[in-house]
Amino acid sequence: MLLRELVGETLREERVQQGRTLREVSGLARVSLGYLSEVERGQKEASSELLAAICGSLELPMSQLLSTVSGKLAIAERPVQPVREVRAAA
Repeated sequence: MLLRELVGETLREERVQQGRTLREVSGLARVSLGYLSEVERGQKEASSELLAAICGSLELPMSQLLSTVSGKLAIAERPVQPVREVRAAA
């Protein structure tokens, strides 16, 4: 999983949770609606300045965004443990 995908996913979750539209947030952040949509879909890498503007429009501290993304990344990086087959006693 790419970092930009986790950042975008987290920003979208926050925006939807707040009941805000892409148009509203893009206007407040002064970024085009299309570009914000691409950031949320993990297709564009947002600069720190753009992240600050988006976080500001969502009233979301950037530290909270990064903390949430860090937690998601830690989960995604966990090694997958093989499942052992359990055999029934005969």
